[in-house]
Amino acid sequence: MQIAVRYFEIPVSNLERAIEFYEHVFDVSLGYTKVDGYEMALFPEALDDMGASGALAKGDVYVPGKAGPILYFSVLSIDEILARLASVSGMVLYPKKAIGNDGFVAEIEDSEGNRIALHQAGGTPPDE
Repeated sequence: MQIAVRYFEIPVSNLERAIEFYEHVFDVSLGYTKVDGYEMALFPEALDDMGASGALAKGDVYVPGKAGPILYFSVLSIDEILARLASVSGMVLYPKKAIGNDGFVAEIEDSEGNRIALHQAGGTPPDE
């Protein structure tokens, strides 16, 4: 059996603020919708059917926080994301770090207080 993450929801308190944050920092457009009475902003779907898509979600069952699972967003350049994050006074929780052949990682706090991780492919083998 093969198991893969297909969809995620990021809890938010203020959907408009969160939409502005994610659209600016990740340079994407999110689509507003309501699902079962909950307000959501949908991330673009993966065009090649690889990876997961998801939404920002607002409602009584959605509680933002740094505890719990950490989502890793695949990005072309962590440096570009961190530069856009700085322009909205965002917070870096874990600075960019090389992880050998697997590239680089960093963690940020979104506008709602969630811990979000970044992964940039590529890298160099660790020193032996």
